[in-house]
Amino acid sequence: MTLHPKISRCADPQLVNDWHSVADMATLATKRIHQTRLLGVPVRLEVHTNRQPTAQRMDLGIAIDSVEKYGFLWLCLGTPQRPPPEIPEARETDRHCVTGGSIALNVSGLRTVENFLDMGHFPFIHTDWLGVEPHTEVPPYKVEITAENEVLATECTFFQPVASPTAKGGFMVEYVYRILRPYTVCLYKSNPVQTSRMDSIYLFVQPVDEENCVAHPFLCYLKDGIDAPTVRWFMQLIFAQDKPILENQLPKRLPLDPRAETPIRADASSICYRRWLRDQNISYGAIPSAI
Repeated sequence: MTLHPKISRCADPQLVNDWHSVADMATLATKRIHQTRLLGVPVRLEVHTNRQPTAQRMDLGIAIDSVEKYGFLWLCLGTPQRPPPEIPEARETDRHCVTGGSIALNVSGLRTVENFLDMGHFPFIHTDWLGVEPHTEVPPYKVEITAENEVLATECTFFQPVASPTAKGGFMVEYVYRILRPYTVCLYKSNPVQTSRMDSIYLFVQPVDEENCVAHPFLCYLKDGIDAPTVRWFMQLIFAQDKPILENQLPKRLPLDPRAETPIRADASSICYRRWLRDQNISYGAIPSAI
């Protein structure tokens, strides 16, 4: 089969025709030229003297559609069917909206999204920060597919000793998880100062290939009692703890067969995410279901 020159070897049209974050603009502006891969395709990013970024497929020498948004450069290898995800919090002036760095991971991007959903690992991986023994139980919560075809987990709660740098002690933190697209996920969590509002953390996962990815966090924290560098530091601290665990998961791709890995009640959001991927015929970065 001959592939269209703008298409990658990824067989999932939804991914090929969507936008993917591939670089933090602040870092890219410093380097000016950056080489990476998206869906297995080698790409070259360049910031020109007029500060305008461009992107090119290195294997074919052709331009790729690109757009700058939320401090990131986004690429689409195919024909864009919709804009990048919309983030209302980015328009709220009382928030620090900062990038959290770009973290390369030797694991499928789908595994990375699933790890982001997992509250059960908090006491064991993020000990004395996001969790602590004996507070290990994940209370029941609700998961649904919304009318907008997103995975939404609500009524999630977990005891955290240091939920945020502004926290003055441990408390039961409320979480809401929202999977916007196969490689894009967000969590909203209780703010320790403004208890009626929530901080939000978006994770834009760049599928480098099926078993490697780059996680691009975007952090929207309320400004009360915290500065932007501390927001970024806290995210990088937590992700540094996740990285070795993620990279030691086997298989590196995410199994979609419901019989492949044994879930427990706390995995309700993961079960829904895998089913949602199967229903959309997403296979890149996954081990497809045999049924």
